[in-house]
Amino acid sequence: MTFRTKLLLITSLTVAGAVALATGAVSLWTRRTFEQLDRERRQALLRQFERELGARGAEVALGMERAAASATALRIANEAGRSNADLSLLVNDAQELAEKENLDFVEVLQPDLTILSSAHWPARFGYKNNWLIARPDWDEKQAFLTRVPLPEGTAVALMATRRVMAGDKGIILVGARRLDSSVLASLGSAPGMRALLWFSAQQVLDPEGALAQPGKLAGLAAAVERSGREESAVVDWGSDTRHSEAIQAMPLRRGGQLMGILMAGTMLDAQLRLQRSILLTGVLVSLGGILLGLLIGLWTTERVTRPVMGLAAGARAVAGGDWSTRVPVTSEDEIGELARSFNTMTAQLIEQRDRALQAERVAAWRELARRLAHELKNPLFPLQITVENLRKAYAQQRPEFDQIFAECTSTLLDEMANLRTIIGRFSDFAKMPVPQLAPTDLNDVVRGAMKLFDAQFQTEGRPKIECVMSLAREPLPIECDREQLGRALRNLVLNAMDAMPEGGQLSVRTARTGDVVCLEVADTGQGLTPEESARLFTPYYTSKRHGTGLGLAIVQSVVSDHHGHISVQSDPGSGACFSITLPAADSRQEPGE
Repeated sequence: MTFRTKLLLITSLTVAGAVALATGAVSLWTRRTFEQLDRERRQALLRQFERELGARGAEVALGMERAAASATALRIANEAGRSNADLSLLVNDAQELAEKENLDFVEVLQPDLTILSSAHWPARFGYKNNWLIARPDWDEKQAFLTRVPLPEGTAVALMATRRVMAGDKGIILVGARRLDSSVLASLGSAPGMRALLWFSAQQVLDPEGALAQPGKLAGLAAAVERSGREESAVVDWGSDTRHSEAIQAMPLRRGGQLMGILMAGTMLDAQLRLQRSILLTGVLVSLGGILLGLLIGLWTTERVTRPVMGLAAGARAVAGGDWSTRVPVTSEDEIGELARSFNTMTAQLIEQRDRALQAERVAAWRELARRLAHELKNPLFPLQITVENLRKAYAQQRPEFDQIFAECTSTLLDEMANLRTIIGRFSDFAKMPVPQLAPTDLNDVVRGAMKLFDAQFQTEGRPKIECVMSLAREPLPIECDREQLGRALRNLVLNAMDAMPEGGQLSVRTARTGDVVCLEVADTGQGLTPEESARLFTPYYTSKRHGTGLGLAIVQSVVSDHHGHISVQSDPGSGACFSITLPAADSRQEPGE
């Protein structure tokens, strides 16, 4: 992404983000305000129902008070108290009391709750009353909720009880008025609101008639029944969010038993429309802000990025090798100063490059000449002495000339072989072959390389070197040139053995860490100074008295060709540890990825 594009995006997104943030804050505040208002409206509807329930309960209690004081109730009490009375003559008296006091349910009971007369179910004569009445309810002056069994099901009603005494005997009058849709319709709820009475999934009172999907309220009802307090939820009556309704539910209890649940609901259609309207307004304002930001960004980027793009093009040309590139200076501000500095920099780079190349060539030839002279000097001196001795023996015609000749020619051949070895090392370093990579287990490479040193570790008379191998239990898959990597490991082992002339411990460890495998070769030798560690992998550098300084340079070259990394940790007197990390074969990417 170019700087022009970034600047344009930043300007546009800053303006649009500020507008969107403000719009979102207003939308969130509006939604919470509406939710709070709806919650208060639902709470008001619930409180209104409680008041309506109290008023209707007072009417039922007053009606039962009048019924208990009526002549009919006194007559029933006197008749029921007689020992030889025909109680079947009382079967229709409850109907008279119900019609007179405008009650839906009236039953006349003996103290043992045997029904003497039932206004709504005359056939219950002689049965036990099952209105969920307890003995303490007989003296309750207020009306309370109860369930009234009916031939077609169960009704929830407001009930009151009164005793009617005749001497030391008496009867119990129980009367109730049904709770139905008329109670809900009388609440006068606001538009978009309604009240529901839940008794069961099959019995839900709706002021507008039967509820279409009462089962959707079962979860809210179960939550109220579990908690015993008011609960709220959002009920989706259809797939469209416009048919969602926020419902507040209040339990209706009598004692510890749940008799029903009053639910006050608010349709969310109006709130959703308002939210969509605010959102649409915010989107339009955001689009306007983006357009304004684009215009400002275009003007800004045109003023700022044109000279920057010229500098970028010049930098790319310099990176491509054209150090003679110059950029035009079009202003006197900071951008113009940057362009002038760029032109000065490229001119200085050309001068410094020429000087550096010349110095590097001279230094490289000097170093190469020094190393070659040093390495060739060692075998040349024995060669010279041997030839001189051979000539002297020949001139003196010594009798042991044949023996001297054989010894001298053997020495000549050995030193010439040493010369070939030295020249071969320089030649090998100069033309390191390209590795032929193949899937390999690093542990196998280590085992194969270390097997070549078993005889040296066990040779009598040499300083004792203990070899400890700690290889990973699982295979360590890599892609490598087995010969080159083994050669690098052998160089590290030989280097470690040279560092322990008095003997010691050689440790070889392998492990896997994430996407790389690790190989460590550690010794307990004399260690290295920080300066030696820093120059250790430099070609032709060596800290040994006899050495070409190419061994560790070759190791580093092999590791680099395998896309790995080598490092050393050492302190004087505490040995050295060489660490090689290589990419695991199962973590490398395909070409082009």
